[in-house]
Amino acid sequence: MNELPPLRIGCGAGFSGDRWDSAIAVVKTLAATPGPAVLMFEMLAERTLALAQLQRRGNPEAGWEPSLERFIRPVLADCVKGCIPIVGNFGAANPRGAAALLQRLAQELGLGALRIAVVEGDDLLTDLSAAQRDAVLGSATAGRTLVSANAYLGAQEIAQALKAGAQIVVTGRVADPALVLGPLIAHFGWRDDDWDRLARGTMAGHLLECGAQVTGGYFADPGIKDVPDIAAIGFPIVEVSEDGTLTITKADGTGGCVDTRTVTEQLLYEIHDPRAYLTPDVVADIGEATLEVVGRDRVRVRGVRGHARPPTLKATVCYEGGWLAEGEISYAGPNAAARARMAGDIVQQRLKTLGVPLLGLRRDVIGVTSVFAEDAGGWWDDAAPSPAQDVRLRVAVVTIGRADAEAAAREVLALYTCGPAGGGGVRTTLTPRLASDSCYVPREWLRPRWSFVP
Repeated sequence: MNELPPLRIGCGAGFSGDRWDSAIAVVKTLAATPGPAVLMFEMLAERTLALAQLQRRGNPEAGWEPSLERFIRPVLADCVKGCIPIVGNFGAANPRGAAALLQRLAQELGLGALRIAVVEGDDLLTDLSAAQRDAVLGSATAGRTLVSANAYLGAQEIAQALKAGAQIVVTGRVADPALVLGPLIAHFGWRDDDWDRLARGTMAGHLLECGAQVTGGYFADPGIKDVPDIAAIGFPIVEVSEDGTLTITKADGTGGCVDTRTVTEQLLYEIHDPRAYLTPDVVADIGEATLEVVGRDRVRVRGVRGHARPPTLKATVCYEGGWLAEGEISYAGPNAAARARMAGDIVQQRLKTLGVPLLGLRRDVIGVTSVFAEDAGGWWDDAAPSPAQDVRLRVAVVTIGRADAEAAAREVLALYTCGPAGGGGVRTTLTPRLASDSCYVPREWLRPRWSFVP
């Protein structure tokens, strides 16, 4: 029996805010080399999905990735002509709406009707019974206004849609690596209990899921970890053989780099236990994984093992979290940091005097201490004097109602004339706040499914 050719999968986006044009070089590279290929878009963070649910509340026809057309238009014709299926979680809260948009785009580009499949079954608010929702969401949502609750589905439905001939597969919430594992299952016919191969395919997806992070983007640190031509950084491509051996590389003619350091960083990214990375399809074990440079910007990963998948699926629950008010003001010159700290104290005292009810308050002196300070603010009183002469004070508060958030923002604005000296450049922002929690759902309670849409 002849071994099937490797499958190459390229990443077109690593999150909703990614670059619109990065997939172009990836598709050109995939099309230039003979053999099967797939283009993947990972665009659905936890907060992104909750925002999509809010959009759909206001407009039942909305709720998918807002920039979907900007991402897909430059590459759709080349993918269709090159027989390169597209898989993406850009359906967010409304996969069918996203599919309809893509179908209209295909018609506009003269491509005719495409075979577009949607994967559904992740929305706990519609797919669970009332008793089941209470059982898994009750403690997480007590006293809160629920916005969304979605389980991380696996790769099987994606695989089934591709085997049935889908040219585009649109999903909502699935595990990020499933966007790569699904095409691999479809191509190689891996069994759903072939744990080692499933784990290797999962880690292939894990390496791609954050886009340019693995090609030097999040890795770069000038003078310490230099990355060539980072302004033109290329997005990653993974080549996977039938036994699950994977080679990570990047789009031809692009900047960035792929070496053992960039791959190691991404391999460990968001991994709590390297020997037990829980996903819907498999528990991946990278404890004995090895990395080998096999060419310029080419790293091979071997030694990934797998164990039986967990009995539950993780779900993310998002709910309304009040209002976030942020205010900033700059101080410069001698004693700038001390004046900024005085301004922060003034705002805190004013809010207390006015009786503004707060769920939380944080003060940061950007340029002195901000990134690593804890929200409780214990560092504020203990911080040593700073000689910094160019700083910016940030005050952030969380309130239940908008009016209280507006009152807090106004106290930062009032620093213009109420002191201390030399403040300028005030900006304030009010934002409805989302909070999240996690829970686990027995997988037998859910009914993942796929279907073609007109």
